[in-house]
Amino acid sequence: MKIKFYAPHWGNTLPFDTFCQHVKTAGYDGVEMALPFEQREKQEILDCLAKHGLELVGQYWQSFEADLHEHAANYEKYLRNLIAAKPVFINCQTGKDYFTFDQNKHLFDLADKISMETGVRIIHETHRGKSLFAASLTRNYLTKIPGLRITLDISHWCNVHESLLADQADAVNLALEHTDHIHSRVGHPEGPQVNDPRAPEWEEALQVHLGWWDQVVATHQKNGTTLTITTEFGPATYMPTLPFSQMPVANQWDINVHMMNLLKKRYAAK
Repeated sequence: MKIKFYAPHWGNTLPFDTFCQHVKTAGYDGVEMALPFEQREKQEILDCLAKHGLELVGQYWQSFEADLHEHAANYEKYLRNLIAAKPVFINCQTGKDYFTFDQNKHLFDLADKISMETGVRIIHETHRGKSLFAASLTRNYLTKIPGLRITLDISHWCNVHESLLADQADAVNLALEHTDHIHSRVGHPEGPQVNDPRAPEWEEALQVHLGWWDQVVATHQKNGTTLTITTEFGPATYMPTLPFSQMPVANQWDINVHMMNLLKKRYAAK
């Protein structure tokens, strides 16, 4: 099997060309990011990625509208904008936590229709505030929509359920079986991101997450499929900050590169 690693554009403050240079030098295969609608700006981004030999994972997160009709229209607009850039695939924060099952299923069905039409794979992220925000509800979606494929950002579930999910093994295992893409952020019972996964106080949380990711890797190894991972530790205020100064307590870039190298070493023989 093959594992490919992507850097998050989220949190970047450098000129995009400089950012891409750093991404390539660090050893990533590409970047996960949203794209603007303005054609010239979008093309400049795509040209820069191509210049540095970097792939694009499209990212959709702009699911804000409470009205389903308006929501679905904008959902399709953003997806088609990403599809035009020919990404490796699209990762979607689909739906809302307050939509009904049928409302969110309408969006999953729409994404499936667009994917079948265009040949671009669209998968759905386990994210707070979205359709797959909780382990138990995601289990229901995966049971009733067995073809649904997900981006596993299980750090959110640790936060939502205020635990490392020991009491939800069945729901977690089902999600692991449906995972095509991983966001390798480490969460904990009180938040979606530990301040630094290298710190000894987070060893238990890190090891639990590594165990989950190991299961996903084993499934892809068995199936001979490519697994993709974005090292998505985020900037402030996902990254905890000091009071008053609001200075982040650790370096986002350094942590993400550390996570990539840790996982590359862990799975080198896979």
